[in-house]
Amino acid sequence: MPTKIKLPDILANWPWSRAINPNYANCRIESRAWSGKFRVFSPKAQHAFDLCNPSLLASLAYPAVDHARCRVICDLLYVFGVFDDCSDAMDANAVQEWADIIMDALRNPCSPRPIEEPVIGEIIRSFWSNATMVVSATVQNRFIAEFGLYTQAVDLLLTLASGNVEGYMDLRRNNLGAKPAFELLAMDLDIPQVVYDNNALATLRQCAVDMICLANDLYSFNVEQAKGDDHNIITLMIIQEGMTVQGAVDRVSTIHDRLAAQFLAVFHSLPSFGSPAVDNMVRRYVDGLGNWVRANECWSFESWRYFADDGPRVQKGARG
Repeated sequence: MPTKIKLPDILANWPWSRAINPNYANCRIESRAWSGKFRVFSPKAQHAFDLCNPSLLASLAYPAVDHARCRVICDLLYVFGVFDDCSDAMDANAVQEWADIIMDALRNPCSPRPIEEPVIGEIIRSFWSNATMVVSATVQNRFIAEFGLYTQAVDLLLTLASGNVEGYMDLRRNNLGAKPAFELLAMDLDIPQVVYDNNALATLRQCAVDMICLANDLYSFNVEQAKGDDHNIITLMIIQEGMTVQGAVDRVSTIHDRLAAQFLAVFHSLPSFGSPAVDNMVRRYVDGLGNWVRANECWSFESWRYFADDGPRVQKGARG
């Protein structure tokens, strides 16, 4: 039975407001038509998946990109959903097989996939073949590297029986899928690698990833405990530290507040990188990171992923 908890308003002072891509409606229709042809899920499971509405998250997280790029993100978040949902029912060997297929398809998007191969190979090949038309070569390489870490983290999470909070967060950062998604914030930007690797930008990325991790675990706790899934930071705090559910929720909120403060401090003190053009691209990129955090919160309440049709009421309660 779900546990009644008081959700905190973790973004009460977050300066990014909700924004949505004007191409959302059309991209959602196109992405659903594209994804539907693969028939990954049964009709009932497909309906449940559609209610999670990955295209909504894509359009909230990338509100300013054009139609072609919005569509790429919609398809990417469908890919994440397929891998996340399907891997829940797999053993570690099967997940590793899918991970190998995924990475091969990313590296060879122009090569036909073997007929006998699991459908994930053709899904990835089709997605990435479209993406490479609007994503620069530099960003493509970074995306593939981060996606490799993501697939391996999904595999490792299946073998994680227990652990401390720090170890869990180390793994969760890669398992979430936010890192490869963040790479596409720069898909139409030519940020030099030395700038991209700057400590300030790396700190902003990690803060944003961690805030999204904590928010997802906070919002998904009741759904996951109902399924017997203990891969959640709240569950770990209860087991490892003997906390109550509400105590763990409040602790997560405190950690999130610290991360938000750190993000904003770094964001407001970014150095110049020696060129107005580069500085402008960096500003757009880090603004995208801040917006992603807000987008994730909005989607969590507006889709059916965690709260079914009760999201608006739950969100109002958190903000009240």
